[in-house]
Amino acid sequence: MAGRVATAKTPTSPVGEPCAMAEFNVRYLDASRQPVRARVTAADAGGVAAALGLSPAALLAVEPAVPASPPARGGHFPRRQFAQQLAVLLRAGIPLLEALQTLQSQDNPPPVSAALTGVVERIQRGESFSAALASQPQAFDALFVSVVEASERSGQVERALFEQASYLAWVEQLRGKLVAAAIYPALLVGAGVVVVLFLLVFVVPRFAGLLEGVGGELPLASRVLIGVGAFSGRHPLALLMMASGLVALPWWGWRHGLREALLSRLWRLPLIGPRLHLLALAQLYRCLAMLLLAGVPMVSALMHARGVTAAHLRAALDRATETVRLGERLSVSLQREGLTTPVSLRMLKVGEHSGELGAMLSQAAGFYDEELSRLSELVTRLINPALMLIMGLVIGTVVVLMYLPIFQLVDQVP
Repeated sequence: MAGRVATAKTPTSPVGEPCAMAEFNVRYLDASRQPVRARVTAADAGGVAAALGLSPAALLAVEPAVPASPPARGGHFPRRQFAQQLAVLLRAGIPLLEALQTLQSQDNPPPVSAALTGVVERIQRGESFSAALASQPQAFDALFVSVVEASERSGQVERALFEQASYLAWVEQLRGKLVAAAIYPALLVGAGVVVVLFLLVFVVPRFAGLLEGVGGELPLASRVLIGVGAFSGRHPLALLMMASGLVALPWWGWRHGLREALLSRLWRLPLIGPRLHLLALAQLYRCLAMLLLAGVPMVSALMHARGVTAAHLRAALDRATETVRLGERLSVSLQREGLTTPVSLRMLKVGEHSGELGAMLSQAAGFYDEELSRLSELVTRLINPALMLIMGLVIGTVVVLMYLPIFQLVDQVP
């Protein structure tokens, strides 16, 4: 839906000079709770909501119209650590501003210190916590800001921060499991490639020299291998460039559509597809649980959860969001769009009747986590031996092809 172009009143610096204005591409909810896109001119991201006359919770996405320069090394803001530490300080009875100043006084990287300083300064000027966070979009996304804004209305900022920290910890744990599962296969494949390159560059050319004086015709496979080895021995840099190209090509393709193509095929595989669907549902349920437990309204929670939902499920989630907006129960809407399983559907219905929908969503996500952990262990146990077998066959084939002419020569001896 097309939006409007809004311009905030130009602010001035303490000496009376106008501050620089910037343009932002914004996606927000209008008065009828419909998503709207607009381009807004404001001093910073924190002024976008004021320019539109909206609450920060209504903002779904705020991005600079002109991409900003990439952050410096180490610029990643540790949102999970921030939420957890701030929640602990608030639970201890420390006021919000004092708790933020405590976090600010730590030995933080420059980008983290800059973000915390910006938040503290805005709170000192009388802005709300959520508005102060929204002024630092490089550190706090719209999901984080919406959770805090809703918790401010319900007076449960501490609980919302704990829920946010729990959700971010789950995301980090999932990412860590995927990385850990990929490290050993990557090392195994890398070691195998190094061994094959060593054989081609150093060993095969020596064998080629030994076999030059041997009479008789070599097998075709051996001649091809010796030719490759001779080329590698004479042009090692060319071989290195070819190997680098083979590594860079998948990386380039991954960043230009290969990832989406592979994922779309993985979703269709008989064994892997249903498990990936469970993983996507677990992420959706956990995000919804965090938002609902923080006091975010149902429709807003569904719209914010769209950003963490698998791409091929977003259309279904949009349809479910629309029917929920019209008054239908969440369990019915998600079931119609294929976003439930028999177990999760039963838990959703129980949560709706008991008024504990957020807790039931969290339990459903936890149930899927256990099943996916067992699947991950099984896949790891199968993939690692399979990779070892494949690399052994590749290296063994190279060695056999090198010695095959010698075996034939021995057979020809009377």
